[in-house]
Amino acid sequence: MREAVSTKLGVTVVAGALLVAGTACGAGTVSAASRPASRNGTSVAPGGLQQELRSLEGSYQARIGAFALDTGSGKTSGYRMDERFPLLSTSKAMTGAAILNKARRSDPALLDRVIHWTADEEVANSPITAGHGTTGMTVAHLAEAAFTVSDNTAANLLLKQIGAPAGLTRYFRSLHDPISRLDRWETDLNNWRPGEQRDTTTAAVIGRDLRQVTVGAALTAADRERLNGWLRSCTTGTERIRAGLPKDWTVGDKTGTASTYATANDIAIAWPPHGAPLIIAIYTNRTNGAPIDNKLISTTASLLVRSLTKTS
Repeated sequence: MREAVSTKLGVTVVAGALLVAGTACGAGTVSAASRPASRNGTSVAPGGLQQELRSLEGSYQARIGAFALDTGSGKTSGYRMDERFPLLSTSKAMTGAAILNKARRSDPALLDRVIHWTADEEVANSPITAGHGTTGMTVAHLAEAAFTVSDNTAANLLLKQIGAPAGLTRYFRSLHDPISRLDRWETDLNNWRPGEQRDTTTAAVIGRDLRQVTVGAALTAADRERLNGWLRSCTTGTERIRAGLPKDWTVGDKTGTASTYATANDIAIAWPPHGAPLIIAIYTNRTNGAPIDNKLISTTASLLVRSLTKTS
């Protein structure tokens, strides 16, 4: 999918918070406000945040799934954080983690292996891999392409190394994630409809997965650092979560974008100048035909962090 999306600055305020896309979300949804449940630390679901994000949804005719976690205290904050949204290219972050896990546990030569492919295997939005199938690229370089510019052919080639989309689902299960699933390849996984469970996750679940692979015990320290470096190299999220955080924070993220239902996502680990890093996961969609507006995500990130740090 194409990840570079221009920001639409104009916002039409719509009375009420009835969301056409949200009311059609069907299976896998919960109440309008997320449940304040947390497995680690204390969950934070302040009325102010709920009100602000509900108003933001109304303004954008959108549905927002949001989750933030302070990895130091374990406190969380969220909204619609147990509702399903399409993974889109945020799945590439976890594919990278699965690659590192396999290389460490069972295939030590994996990252340096050169992979070749045919022109028929190349898909849209593959700026780094396009035309280089004969020469080939190492798995490590394919991962860099998937993270840095969201190269879709690179993502598919990585998925083949871990057992196809089903292999990523198995990796989710190894993290004790019973929700997230990948069913299709790029770019078919972008063809999502409200209520569909294929290729979906929830903000809370993917946020906890991201915590495990970036600061937790799911990967070794060396592999966590490599994954975090790939996340920091992302160039497609400058107007999303990164734009909503203070300029002196260091951020690593992975975006996801699809034109259908103006679906735009971002998951990130953010290091403030002092204290433990925060995990942030934001998933959004709008009524079909509405434009993608990155400010919806950056504003949500600001509200999430403000809510979480106020209670820390």
